[in-house]
Amino acid sequence: MNDLNLIVSIIASLFVAVGVYLVLHRSVINILMGLGLLTHATNLAILVMSGSPSHKAAPIVSDSVSQVYVDPLPQALILTAIVIGFGVTAFMVVFFYRLVKENQHTEVNPS
Repeated sequence: MNDLNLIVSIIASLFVAVGVYLVLHRSVINILMGLGLLTHATNLAILVMSGSPSHKAAPIVSDSVSQVYVDPLPQALILTAIVIGFGVTAFMVVFFYRLVKENQHTEVNPS
């Protein structure tokens, strides 16, 4: 494993830990921030799993056939995950806005 991949995987695992910690809180803002961190952690995990592109060439058509090319699938998955994460975040913002507007508090389940 490359040093950069190790650093990015540690950052992704920290994002997951902090994201889960924030999602388990009762405050609306903490839950939204936790969901955002979880989506970023997912994108970083997909990036780490795609491998290191240091020994690979760009997929440009040329006359040499022996080169190893970068796989474009992880990039497409990350782009799709960004769009889905944005949609989920927008839905949760509207959902929590309605919750706060109707119940007059910013906690999900106040005691």
